[in-house]
Amino acid sequence: MGLDGRDGSVVGAHILVVDDDPRLRRLLQRYLTEHGFRISAAASAAEARQVLGFMQPDAMVLDVTMPGENGLALTRALRQEGQDLPILLLTARGEPEDRITGLEAGADDYLGKPFEPRELLLRLKAHLRRFAPPAPSDNLRVVRLGGLEFDPARGLLSGPEGSVHLTGGEVALLSALARRPNEVLGRDEIARLLDMEEIGERAVDVQVTRLRRRIEPDPREPRFLQTVRGKGYVLKPGM
Repeated sequence: MGLDGRDGSVVGAHILVVDDDPRLRRLLQRYLTEHGFRISAAASAAEARQVLGFMQPDAMVLDVTMPGENGLALTRALRQEGQDLPILLLTARGEPEDRITGLEAGADDYLGKPFEPRELLLRLKAHLRRFAPPAPSDNLRVVRLGGLEFDPARGLLSGPEGSVHLTGGEVALLSALARRPNEVLGRDEIARLLDMEEIGERAVDVQVTRLRRRIEPDPREPRFLQTVRGKGYVLKPGM
């Protein structure tokens, strides 16, 4: 995967499209291929697992309402297994509460059907850029969080028990907070920084909860990523 220096678009990224509708799979495969992506397709969660068994895509476009294991269940399972690729869910249900459910399952984004292919394209590019290592001009260094170290350039969280790659949403949130340590950021500002304004501020709370499970010794009593009542969140790095 690379970044086109002219317009910031992602070139050559490999996308796994999972949907039980053959017409939609063909449409997305053709459209995304025309825009420089490499595409694999699957008609079910079982087929998607087979694909993931021999290759690692850069992102996944996943239908929620598939027969058998649905998209939400597959998303939860992939996150539990340590899969950190960006996941964009597709569903006929596009209400805010449904989007929150998707984020809670571990998805990075949520797009209601019917949708414009160009919107899907733009969202994919945004998530892939966010997931990619920062440009050399980004001067954010390794962040210490007790016994953990966050390397923003690689999206890697390391500690005594080993290292884990954070998801694109987790990297974006932790990086945004780490660039302004000990400074309170409002939910609205965080939503803007993470391109989550359309989903709303509650989506920020969901991302914070997910991140706390990664970095806090006790997520119920956060030490590093703290809530400032009525104002927002603040990251307090250190030992």
